[in-house]
Amino acid sequence: MNVLELYQQAGAYHEGHFLLASGRHSPKFLQSTTVLQYPQYTEQIGQALAQAVKDAGIQAQFIIGPAMGGVVLAYETARHFGTRALFAEKDGQGGMKIREAFTVAPGETFVAVEDVLTTGGSVLKAVRAAEAAGGRCVGIACIVDRRKDGGELGGYPLVALTRLVFDTYAPDEVPDWLAAIPLQEI
Repeated sequence: MNVLELYQQAGAYHEGHFLLASGRHSPKFLQSTTVLQYPQYTEQIGQALAQAVKDAGIQAQFIIGPAMGGVVLAYETARHFGTRALFAEKDGQGGMKIREAFTVAPGETFVAVEDVLTTGGSVLKAVRAAEAAGGRCVGIACIVDRRKDGGELGGYPLVALTRLVFDTYAPDEVPDWLAAIPLQEI
């Protein structure tokens, strides 16, 4: 699967000046919600993520994603992985929590999924929420790993469908050429 091509086909690859959820600035942006609105693309991605996790030798009893963006991705990945899907939602205090309706047995293994990984903050909050509920994270999977260094995330094995490293800048490090482009918050 050519992930960048899939994003381009869906109209989800953008160039300009973007303020990412991480607080960093970037000249390129991948809008996963645009891709994931199409069932045929979502099915392909979920199947590819589930297979990549299996190919990495990771076995899990559930898949979890951070709400809202990770809900559909967790569901579709879990469907192809053959397990159930959960999601973590904001707790109002800067972290995430698992809804009371979801049951996590002590020691139950899980994989956390994310669409585009820039810093990993959101998916790690979902991991912490599932661990606080008694689960044990055995891996993280994402569609795109944007991190320059790649590798594990937070000490957990990471599986990515692709690595696309786009430059990102802290707010006080935005180069003049990028600052000259009108900022788009996403």
